[in-house]
Amino acid sequence: TEASLTMSMSEHIADKCAACGKGGDGIKKCTACKMVSYCGVPCQKAHRPRHKKECKKRATELHEEALFKRPPPPEECPICFLPLPFSLDVMKY
Repeated sequence: TEASLTMSMSEHIADKCAACGKGGDGIKKCTACKMVSYCGVPCQKAHRPRHKKECKKRATELHEEALFKRPPPPEECPICFLPLPFSLDVMKY
């Protein structure tokens, strides 16, 4: 069922393994979603069926945030090398 596939709030705790609950040194976050942590590969593999759906969803969200994030404005004009105004309201062409 879908309810069993969704992650519980306890799985969002980054300092404990999502599969076995162990804490301490050596806990590593899921590299795709960065929401859950694991103490090792065996726990990560055991927990994967429950985590996969939510992981893909969050990984997509993170990718879209990075993809559509507005780049910082350049500090100077690439043509005349004069400092650009900081406010977008001040910029006139």
